[in-house]
Amino acid sequence: MRILMVGDVVGKSGRTALQEHLPQIQEAYRPDFVIVNGENAAAGLGITPDIADSFYRIGVHVITLGNHTWNKRDIFPYLDSEPKILRPANYPPGVPGRGYGVFPCGKETVGVISLQGRTFMDPTDDPFRAFEAIVKEIAPKCRIILVDFHAEATSEKQAFGLFADGRATAVIGTHTHIQTADERIFSGGTAFLTDVGMTGPFHSVIGMKAEIVLERFTTLLPARFEVAEGESQLSAVIIDADPATGKATRIERIQRPEFTKSVMSP
Repeated sequence: MRILMVGDVVGKSGRTALQEHLPQIQEAYRPDFVIVNGENAAAGLGITPDIADSFYRIGVHVITLGNHTWNKRDIFPYLDSEPKILRPANYPPGVPGRGYGVFPCGKETVGVISLQGRTFMDPTDDPFRAFEAIVKEIAPKCRIILVDFHAEATSEKQAFGLFADGRATAVIGTHTHIQTADERIFSGGTAFLTDVGMTGPFHSVIGMKAEIVLERFTTLLPARFEVAEGESQLSAVIIDADPATGKATRIERIQRPEFTKSVMSP
């Protein structure tokens, strides 16, 4: 089975990149299941029901969220009614939505878990304990399990990947918007990438207008961030897994288009 995970979609630029490049990637890689992190899709903060529905129409199976889940209030009832969109599972009990699900994929089923880290992030329940409880529940229903671990600290992401080794097919980090180059498969068969990267404006500071971010860093004055415009890039990762065992057999990073190579060429 082949799973495609697309990194944080940021604003209109990110949505455009997803619409333009996802069909090409689907044609080239033939993924069986597509997951997209959409927590920044609406003007850089949050997501709306209309945007979520537009993702499903182009072949996305599940949308994961993160610390900007609550930025658009009209998403609250949608989270309760639509099982294909997941906010972090380690949020307090009683909040809208769900944090994991088991989804049909041909003759197989795929489990998807959304979790949020705690280091340098807003307080949440323990993601390690949450993972253990969820896996115990869903493992009898599916062998393929992917975790979107939405966290700031690379150490926490890597520690969680090792914690989940052998129990999750893949642990893919999101939130920092910069694709890392440390893809690997741990000894227990879990594919891991510290951060899948951002789908959004390439000439920016993690998706925001550079001049505004620079002003804030150099003056320490408050500034309202705005999503950058211009050329956009899709960042993603492909995981191949054995449906009989749930173990990953291959992991590959993707960027479309490859601006980094063209910018650095002589």
